[in-house]
Amino acid sequence: MAALILALSPVFAETGRAAPGDLSDPVTVFATCAGRFSAEMEHRWLVGRDPDRAARHRGAMIDLLDAVVPNVDGRAVLARRIEAKHAQATLLMRADFNVNAEDARQARVLADAALSRCAALIAG
Repeated sequence: MAALILALSPVFAETGRAAPGDLSDPVTVFATCAGRFSAEMEHRWLVGRDPDRAARHRGAMIDLLDAVVPNVDGRAVLARRIEAKHAQATLLMRADFNVNAEDARQARVLADAALSRCAALIAG
């Protein structure tokens, strides 16, 4: 379990920013989650899986982000979304198209954990 926590730390503590679930910086959290759900939605569409749930979650995160963004630099928010989308897309590609089964499994664990933390913010 300790190894998993250490492995997840870089995913959630990228450059010292707030992690999903830590609402001390809601703009960063919602931007990160919107980016991750965007990657999930696109990946599911590309591999022939139903993207609807990811699309709904992405929409919810964008709504939350829009609610807290009025006094924030839009370029920084967009950059955060893009960074998170790229991070999630990289994990998804490693998970689904990797010849190393253990690395694929680890990537799937990280990708699922990132989305689970984000989904917990909108579960209800």
